[in-house]
This record gives sequence, structure tokens and C-alpha cells, in this order.
Amino acid sequence: MTKWADLHIHTYYSDSTSSPEEVVNQALANGLNCIAITDHDIIEGIQPVMQAAQGKDLEIIPGVEISTEIHGQDVHMLGYLFDINNSRLIEMLERMQQERIVRMKQMIMKLKELDVAEIDYDEVAALTKSNALGRPHLATILKKQKKVRTIKEAFDKYLADDAPAFVPKFKVTPKEAIELVQDAGGVTALAHPMMTKVDELINKFVEQGMRGLEVYYPNCSSTIINHYEGLAKKYKLAATGGSDAHGEAKKNTFLGKIKIPYELVENLKGLV
Repeated sequence: MTKWADLHIHTYYSDSTSSPEEVVNQALANGLNCIAITDHDIIEGIQPVMQAAQGKDLEIIPGVEISTEIHGQDVHMLGYLFDINNSRLIEMLERMQQERIVRMKQMIMKLKELDVAEIDYDEVAALTKSNALGRPHLATILKKQKKVRTIKEAFDKYLADDAPAFVPKFKVTPKEAIELVQDAGGVTALAHPMMTKVDELINKFVEQGMRGLEVYYPNCSSTIINHYEGLAKKYKLAATGGSDAHGEAKKNTFLGKIKIPYELVENLKGLV
């Protein structure tokens, strides 16, 4: 019997609406045998999911999606199979969370100065179980206050990179992210390259120690998948994939929408 995995899942410890228990139940209901928890710049959700999966036939792989930037371009690096108690990794992620708090308060102030909304920081913070605050949380409040009709409208009008309430996020470089995960005993993969569109930098990331590429991603054509399968082979990278599930916060995907054969997980483990 083929075993299946989804290696890109978020919880309410970052910007998903899903609790650890909901993640586990959805994974089992959708026929998965293995999942990776990859919250944004935070790893606090991993152990609660592991606890929720105790006694159930579901393997939990530690993961994280790290925000990085190179040449002004946002690039997300997925880290897998690292030591969740590594002090250097924990310290950097804690710094990134503190910077997220500062950024959120700045965006709230911008919305106030624009006479868009009066938003209380604590109301935004209540939407997550951690300090990993992001724009989707703020967009949710704008929708709740009826300042916009949809989350997309909140981004388009106020929160997108070129919108008036945008504040850039603190980021490390891809090289720093790769080294952080390596030092913690793990392996890194470039997240959703079909969205990031930095194919010309993949060779550079490989030279810096990146060992994987997220080839399988929701709502992509076979042409796109074939392209990234080819790049993974060209650079001898482990092909990974996942749904990028965010619960109710991301309507165009769901946990298990992308399933990859467990042999790809074994390939990834072989690199550690």
C-alpha cells in the first residue's frame, strides 16, 4: 500500500485557523500517513501537533517556513528534520517573532493615519497562539470591521507590498536560513518556486547548501510541475511537496490537496 505525505502545513501558531487537533484529524481523514508542520518563522506548533497525533498512525516531521530576502525579492525556505531544541535556531526565530510584533503595530498605526480603521493590537494578537503575526491576521480584522468585503480586498487596498499600509518584514538571507537549518541538523528546500520565480538563483542556493525543491504545489499545471521536476533532477535536489494548507484562511487549498509518495520523504531523510 502506498503511503502519502503532505510536507507544507500551517497551524494557528502562525497564520492558519487550524488547531493541532484539527490538523491531525484532517490529515487522517484525507488519507495521509505523514505531515510536516511548517509554520511561518516559528516552531512552537510542532510539539502540540505531535501530542495530538500520539497513538495515531500519523508521522509528524518538524518543519518551518523561514522568510528570507535576496535582491529585494521575497524567498521562503522550508526547513525539515532539524533539532527543535537547537538554541541558535530558536534565538533567530524568536527575534523574527519580536520583529513581527513591531511590524504589526506599525501597520496598525498606518491604517489609523489613513483613517481606514481603529484597530487594537490585542485584537489582532488574539487571532494566533504565538507572536508570529502576519498580514492575514490584520486583513481578518479589517473584514470583521466591515472595512473590506474580503481578505483579498484588504490586501489589494491596504496591505499588499505596494499598498499604503504595508510595512516590510524583517528577513534573513536565504544563505542564513540554509545555514540555520543545517546547523540544527536539518535540510532546506525552496518553497513554492512557481510563485517565487527565482529559478535563476536555484544554483546559488544549491551552492549555499540547499538540498530540496518544492516541486508539487496546489493548483499548478502539469507543465509547471514537469518544469520543476526537471530542475530538481538537474540540481540533484530532493523533490518535496505539500498543500500549503492554512485552514479557513486560504480557500484555494486544503490539507492533503497535494499528496506526495512517502518515498520522497525517505529521500529527504537520506540527506540529513
